[in-house]
Amino acid sequence: MRTLRQLVAGDEFIQLAIRLGLLALLIYWTFVIIEPFVAILAWSVVLAVALYPVFTWLSQALGGRPKAAAVLLTIVSLSIVIGPAAWLGVEAMDGMKDIAAQLSDGTIVVPSPPAEVRNWPLVGQPLYELWDQASSNLRAVLREVVPYLKPLAGTLFAFAGNAGVGTLKFLIAVALAGYLFPYASQLAAACRNFLSRVVPEQSEHFLDLAGATIRAVSRGVIGVSVLQSLLAGIGFKLAGIPSAGLLAFVVMLLAIIQIGPAIVLLPVIIWVWSAKDFATALALTLFFLVVGALDNVLKPLVMGRGLTTPTLVIFVGVIGGTLAHGIVGLFIGPIILAVAWELMTAWIREDRARLAGE
Repeated sequence: MRTLRQLVAGDEFIQLAIRLGLLALLIYWTFVIIEPFVAILAWSVVLAVALYPVFTWLSQALGGRPKAAAVLLTIVSLSIVIGPAAWLGVEAMDGMKDIAAQLSDGTIVVPSPPAEVRNWPLVGQPLYELWDQASSNLRAVLREVVPYLKPLAGTLFAFAGNAGVGTLKFLIAVALAGYLFPYASQLAAACRNFLSRVVPEQSEHFLDLAGATIRAVSRGVIGVSVLQSLLAGIGFKLAGIPSAGLLAFVVMLLAIIQIGPAIVLLPVIIWVWSAKDFATALALTLFFLVVGALDNVLKPLVMGRGLTTPTLVIFVGVIGGTLAHGIVGLFIGPIILAVAWELMTAWIREDRARLAGE
């Protein structure tokens, strides 16, 4: 026969189990409710952190009026999203739909070189033969692999169809970031208090590191890549290149994952010289060369510190973020993963230094 103490202990255990079960259910239910908004919240926080120095300067310029500065900065950001960024997105999605339709129909082709290429001095004939041979070989390869690529068409259609939802998420995130600007100090204090419970000794350092990483990746990688793609898209459009928006989107992807836009720009320059007059081709070539070199000039200026995050981490963040959250995840994926990487490596360095000092 059990004693009274055993009965009381068993009753307390049951009550504790019920409380923990209810707490777990509450946490799970909360996550289910906010899960559709995670990408929006993450992107709004990234925007708020990245643009906070601009907000501070603007607030001081307006005579210490943070709310007016937040409204003005939000209007400018919304104008960028609704204007050139929306244009680039719509053009890119239309290009994806065209490629998906060609994959579904099995009609995708590789263009042959223009006859004018043969007349180029010195390199014309060899370049024409190389281009023609590559075009013929790629056509033969495509005829073989297109049946296996048809499932990819559904993925492209789904990604293109997600463009409208992605644009809406961008708009909501920008508006929410504008709301967060005036409360940045309170939010930073809340984050500092939370980190002080998790990592008491490095909370201040980790908070500064997270903010610096967000600003470095968002402005130096994402921001410069978006600017490059917008300028490249304008050049593609002026040159009359088919699927200009899709090519600009590819430029942005290559720039984000640190490969660079030269893979796209060089063939475009060759095409421009084959299809345009000398003056137009020269002007567009100079423009594309400036666009291609833009990251080498702007990144050191806007990043503020050298980015130590490996390219592989950025690449995984792009792919994983896109698969998890669609078009918004393309931007927040590398930022979140870069922050996680920097914090993890800093934590490891701190532990090693502490152990070495003991």
